Amino acid sequence: MPKVYMCSFCGGRIEPGSGLTYVLRNGVILHFCSSKCFKNFKLGRDPKKIPWSAYYVLRK
Repeated sequence: MPKVYMCSFCGGRIEPGSGLTYVLRNGVILHFCSSKCFKNFKLGRDPKKIPWSAYYVLRK
């Protein structure tokens, strides 16, 4: 049975055979569900401030 990963940026589910894997120089492996999440990660955006991510925190 193939392993299902969670997106490192938005927290969404990544189906087997799709998505993007990115390896940092220190050996940390990051999984992204789409190029949208990967580009937001590279831009240094915080997933807690992005409304469409699962990590979004409502501030009152």
